[in-house]
This record gives sequence, C-alpha cells and structure tokens, in this order.
Amino acid sequence: MTSTPSSATPAPEEQSQDCAPRASIYQHPLAYLIGLQGVALMKAFAGEFDREFTFARLAEVRVLLDAADVLGEGLAVPPMSSVDGYDGWAATYDEPGNGIFEIEEPVIHPILDRLPVGLVVDAACGTGRHAAHLAERGHQVHGFDTSPRMLALARAKVPSARFEAADVRSLPLPDSSVDHIVCALALAHVEHLEPCFREAARVLRPGGHLVISDTRGHFIGSTLYPLIECDVNNDYGYIPTWQHATSDYLRAALSHGFAVRDCFEPLRPRPPVDLTAFPVPASLEYPDQPPDIWELHAWAAEATNATYRDEPCLIVWDFELHESSK
Repeated sequence: MTSTPSSATPAPEEQSQDCAPRASIYQHPLAYLIGLQGVALMKAFAGEFDREFTFARLAEVRVLLDAADVLGEGLAVPPMSSVDGYDGWAATYDEPGNGIFEIEEPVIHPILDRLPVGLVVDAACGTGRHAAHLAERGHQVHGFDTSPRMLALARAKVPSARFEAADVRSLPLPDSSVDHIVCALALAHVEHLEPCFREAARVLRPGGHLVISDTRGHFIGSTLYPLIECDVNNDYGYIPTWQHATSDYLRAALSHGFAVRDCFEPLRPRPPVDLTAFPVPASLEYPDQPPDIWELHAWAAEATNATYRDEPCLIVWDFELHESSK
C-alpha cells in the first residue's frame, strides 16, 4: 500500500446517496399512529400481551380513525443533505433532550477508556463529544466531519484537537498513521458500510481499534429511517438514513481484517414515553410541519411502549485490526 493521503472526495460509486437526486417522501400522522397500533397488536398476537390489551388497542384504532380530520392530510417531505441538516442542527445538538446520548455514552465510554493512549481519529466528530472525552484522557485527537457548523463547535469545545472537513469514507491521512478510530452515530447516513471499513483499515495501524456506535432505526419493518431536520434557513427536509443489519457490519469488518472485541445492543428505555390516558389531544402543535413522532407518541402511549419494548435502539462495536492484515 502507498503512504500518500487519500483524497478527501469519495469515488463516485462510493458517494453518499445525499449526492444523488432523491424523491420526496409522504408522511401522515395517522399512518404512524396506526402503524404503532399494528406492531403492538402483532406482538399481542404472538403472545406478548393479553386479550384485554388487544381489545384496548382495537378501541384506540377506532378513536384514531375518528380523529383523522384533526390529524390532517400529512405532508410531502423533501430530501436534505446531511451537511445542510447537521448545519441546521448544530446549535441545539448538545442541548438536553437528545436522549440517545444518555444511552450511548455509558456503553461507549468504557470501551474508549480501555484504548491505549495514542493518536485517535474521531470520524464524523459532530460537536466533539467524544473528541473531548478522548482528549481528557491524554489522546491526541484528529476529528473530521462534513458539517462546517459542527466543526466550528468542535474546535471551540476541544481546542487541543485538530479538526478538518472530510468524509468518513475518504480521510486525508497516510496509510497506517493512526492508533484508533471512533465513529459515533454516523454510519446510518451511509448506505453501504464496506467503503467505511476499507478506509478505516487503510489508515489504522495493526492492532488499532475501530469503535463504532450507530442507531438501529425507528420504523419497525423498514430499513429506512428518514431523519427530519431543518437547515440554517429553517426549511425542513429529511436526511436519508439506513438501518444496517448486524451481519452487514460483520461482513464489512471481517473482509478488511477486523476482529470483534465487543458488541452491545442497548435497549430503549422502558417505558420510552410516559403512559398518558386517552382521549386524543385536541390538535397537533405544528400541523404545517412534518409529523413529530415524539409528539405523536402521546396519542398512543400504550401502543408506543408495547411497540418499542425490548427493541434495541443502538449497536456499539469494538473492532481490532489484525496484526497480520498489512
């Protein structure tokens, strides 16, 4: 292998689907709520819940259907690049309420704390959450992201680290030049994992660790998880997002010389929302915007809790690059 840095632009066949024209998607609040009831009823049919639960869900379906006019006609949501979406999200990304951090950090921090001190790449570093944790433990940190506003916040948060704009599939680094890589809550925005693992294997030294956290999606039954955000102009859209199977990670990792050192799949909190009694609230708070699924949960709290009970919300990996891989 050569020792020259990789280009910062992925090859055309490796570029994110953000770069290709994508169609708008249609989201209807009632469709989401009936979907929750359907998953909950399927679990009841399989024996997870009893007759009383089943009839309660059927009754709520009737109530929801009667509330169709209140829930509106739904909206077509246009696609948005991850750069625009995360630039718009940057100012509020670290604010309290991003509950995934509370689940992810207690799992991923012990893995990061076991890493021998060295040069660590924070790929898709965002606002520098993990860069700050690593720097506090004596690591030299080099962070990369595609969002200029996220990078600006990371630079202010971790002045001792170096931050640059780059894609996780094409890092401007020489071969075998870093000790470890962390990539948190980012690979869901990449449709194909193989280029990410190939690039990690290229820049890592043998024996180095690749630590990954990733979301497990939210819409049971679909591998897609369109992430609704607003850009800096407050225009909304969806960032294309994919749920990768466990076998997808393993196939990509093993084919590039990685061994699995640990894996966790934290479950969603039980219950994920407070149980609130029907009747349905009077109206949606923002009917002219895409449905806020977290707001909708209150309209079908029991079905929501049943749907997401014992479902993993994250996957966290600790991979190590074989000494013999280079």
